[in-house]
Amino acid sequence: MSEHGYESGRLNLPFVGLCSFGKFPYQPDWNNIEADFAILGAPFDFGTQFRAGARFGPRGIREASTLFSFGHTGAYDHEDDVTYLEADKIRIVDIGDADIVHTDTIKSHANIEAGVRSVLRAGAVPIVLGGDHSVNIPCINAFRDEAPFHLVQIDAHLDFVDERHGVKYGHGNPMRRAAEKAYVTGLSQIGIRNVSSTARDGYEDARRMGSDIQSVRQFRTLGPEGMLARIPAGERYYVTIDIDGFDPSIAAGTGTPSHGGFLYYEILEFLDGLTKRGDVIGVDLVEVAPDYDLSGSTTTLAAQLLLNFIGRIKHNRS
Repeated sequence: MSEHGYESGRLNLPFVGLCSFGKFPYQPDWNNIEADFAILGAPFDFGTQFRAGARFGPRGIREASTLFSFGHTGAYDHEDDVTYLEADKIRIVDIGDADIVHTDTIKSHANIEAGVRSVLRAGAVPIVLGGDHSVNIPCINAFRDEAPFHLVQIDAHLDFVDERHGVKYGHGNPMRRAAEKAYVTGLSQIGIRNVSSTARDGYEDARRMGSDIQSVRQFRTLGPEGMLARIPAGERYYVTIDIDGFDPSIAAGTGTPSHGGFLYYEILEFLDGLTKRGDVIGVDLVEVAPDYDLSGSTTTLAAQLLLNFIGRIKHNRS
């Protein structure tokens, strides 16, 4: 028996220990990232136009993720007959948070970009926990020296405002900033509905600049396979997931909830299909604001979706 009273290591239940993402190893040295996937927190919410609080998203998602800390056994999915996230087949590290300088958007965004670039230099896939959706801007900027890719967005809002009252880097601007990049070959904007963040001219600009816009109802008419067929095959994909793309009945913890959103399985099936259609090279999940969700279902949804997505990216690459 060991000095702790165990014969074969610690039990390490979800409520025990520190809250790295999924209880994967913490690596604070950004020059020494050895992993297939690296988790980076971006606790920035100065870009919000209504309810703030997404700065606590990374912390909340990490805590929720401990529920799914599978240890060395991985996560067996009987529907797929696949065990995902096996410790001997995938390397995941949590590199902590980018440093946020309060009230300074430009410096904070630069620090987020530096974190993503560190992950890319290590040859790993960045998984960024927001933060409001403006954190996507530095994430996309970090890929400027990488090969081109197609951007896939899950969201209730188009986020295609060019400039409003001088603001170009808030959470209503990221998809416009991405579309301006020569290395972003096109956009699939999925889940867009009802009262949006963008006026009609923004929708016209988005389509002119290479965007395919589909609402939740249109997605459901197509089904996951029909939606996938609209996305260029065999490409590199960057995926940005705004948690308000989901219905507030399961994701109330966000600053701008919008009814009529997605449910878990339809997006999981879509993301699974995307990992088979091409190569997912980066992910951010944003706008989780835990203080608006006393049940914790939003942070649980975010953690569960990301862990399943990471597992499928790795498995379908193999």
